[in-house]
Amino acid sequence: MGGVTSALPHLSEFEVSIRLRQTTGREQRRWFVVWNALVDPRPASEIAIHADVSVSTVHNVISRYNRFGPKAIEGCENGIRRRCYLSKEEEAEFLKPFFEIAPTSEICVAGPIKQALEEFWGHPVHHSTVYRMLHRNGWREIVPRPVHPEAEEKTQEALKKTSRKS
Repeated sequence: MGGVTSALPHLSEFEVSIRLRQTTGREQRRWFVVWNALVDPRPASEIAIHADVSVSTVHNVISRYNRFGPKAIEGCENGIRRRCYLSKEEEAEFLKPFFEIAPTSEICVAGPIKQALEEFWGHPVHHSTVYRMLHRNGWREIVPRPVHPEAEEKTQEALKKTSRKS
């Protein structure tokens, strides 16, 4: 059995209970873990059962709360980019020359962007990295039209009737 898990009194029990009532979802569960550790310090396994979270979550939440205070609970974001080469701003700056090429009716393809990234980072990059970066920055894949806008329908129909089928 582990030791007693307790939280430092950054906030009083009453202030934690108010924040517990004002929040929802994951943040509410984190406040509930802190409230349990403040009101009734006990092993993390018991707090985990009471709060319906894992023992490692209890350890992580209490550790962050003890180190950083209430802002550690309120500022938690999920789904952040943890492993990235460039921030979103740096990506936008990197793609700026390619954005300038696009309005001049030149075709922008992922190949030159991939080569530029490999030169910039100094190692090979998977093509999906390039496509995800383009998607994050608002680019979309444009597919060629199935029919030329100046094509004559009569000529195409005549060609269909005279051509051999394979």
